[in-house]
Amino acid sequence: MSTVHAPLPQTTEAGNTPASVPGGRRSNRFTLIAKTRPWLLLAPGLIILAGLMLWPLVQVVIYSLQDYGLREINTGENNWIGFGNYIEALTDSTLWTIVLPNTVGFAAVAVFVTVAVGTLVALLLQRLGRTWRLIVSSCIMIAWAMPAVTGTYVWTFIFDADRGIFNSILLDLGLIDGPVNWFTNQWTFYAIVLLNVVHHGFPFVAITVLAGLLGVSKEMLEAAAMDGAGAWRRFWKIVFPTLRPVFSVVIILSTIWDFKVFAQVYLMPGGSGSNRSVLNLGVWSYVESFGQNRYGFGAALAVLLTLVLIGITIVYIRSLMKEDEL
Repeated sequence: MSTVHAPLPQTTEAGNTPASVPGGRRSNRFTLIAKTRPWLLLAPGLIILAGLMLWPLVQVVIYSLQDYGLREINTGENNWIGFGNYIEALTDSTLWTIVLPNTVGFAAVAVFVTVAVGTLVALLLQRLGRTWRLIVSSCIMIAWAMPAVTGTYVWTFIFDADRGIFNSILLDLGLIDGPVNWFTNQWTFYAIVLLNVVHHGFPFVAITVLAGLLGVSKEMLEAAAMDGAGAWRRFWKIVFPTLRPVFSVVIILSTIWDFKVFAQVYLMPGGSGSNRSVLNLGVWSYVESFGQNRYGFGAALAVLLTLVLIGITIVYIRSLMKEDEL
């Protein structure tokens, strides 16, 4: 009997069978679609964000390179001066003696106090039962949900020189002889702003830290307590290292928010520019732009503030990436 052999498949110059070529092309096409599909889904949102955020930012940079005022708005002409606005801002003593100390100093103190108060409240919430924890958490979230404008007017009323509750209490206790305007002094002004910002910001820190505390091993805390470790030592040796990623997030976010505080300063008496000693970078930019009609100079100040915030954001992203690598 003769054996019938099946014909061998013909190969192409590349060494692939004809049947394998369409399959390879199909696989490559599916891979390409899989790679581009996320970007196609994100494209509408990215286009909208670019139109709403990127284009206005580009316009601000363009204005910052011009001597842009009411005349340029009316005529539509461009008055390019290059980096003149930046040079003026960086050589102005107001920036270095008033604005930057107020901006940086306040942000540093506000972040520290906000995180400290939020952490203490989170530790308190951890000790409460489920029902009371829900009630107290809901109550403190009201402060976070309150608009900054509303909260600022409430604190302004509390420290008002004529009708304020704070002055009334001090007068009744005999600690002051007459009404005191707490908004004229730079230190007392920012102390009130600090109370306002901390009151509005600590609920976010408290709820975020509480979520992390609920994930800390109770067995480790109980073992440390049995070994004689006090509450302070247990916090720094067990709780804080475990919640390091959480603290890095709340600190960076609080820093970004407190660096660009505007309403809490601008709406206070004297904060809109009449008291130059309390200006911060955001308010100074607004006052120069819409108060003095120097839109180019105000835009340059806004760009400087944006660069500072971008630097903080880069630090935030790098810290998160390092935490992911560990």
